[in-house]
Amino acid sequence: MSTDNKGDQDVVAVILKDHRTMEDLFRRMRSIESDRAAALKEFSALLIAHGEAEEAEVYGALKRFRGVDNEEVEHGSEEHTEGNKALLALLEVEDVGSDAWDERLEELVKAVSHHLDEEERTILNGARENVPDERRAELAAAFQKERAKLLASDCGSPENVRKIIDGDG
Repeated sequence: MSTDNKGDQDVVAVILKDHRTMEDLFRRMRSIESDRAAALKEFSALLIAHGEAEEAEVYGALKRFRGVDNEEVEHGSEEHTEGNKALLALLEVEDVGSDAWDERLEELVKAVSHHLDEEERTILNGARENVPDERRAELAAAFQKERAKLLASDCGSPENVRKIIDGDG
């Protein structure tokens, strides 16, 4: 993507764009007319790359700004772990579209939707109001670089998700 695009230069906008993509992928995973397994594979990679890049490049930097609630940032990290555990539970169901798969999908949707909503209302609004444009642009570049590196590494594989959870535990 072109760096002239203003949205690519604001970490808040970049994160929000991923959030909307995740919601679209939830719709695809719920639809019997979609390739649900492909949607899950895409979602898994995005969720892991997004969360790991946030924690590596964004959360720590945001904690340094007044007006960004550090407890919310810590809570965001905890919610990443919850979302990753729900993701792994879904990845471990072999029969896509089975009752077990659908139940675990709904648990994943619930965990991740709660996190997206909370992060948007607390952390991202705090960043939008208190972090200068120039710093948000630097964070966007760092976030996107880390995210791209993770996406290129098959980060959404069940083995990698399990490794991340074990590392968090």
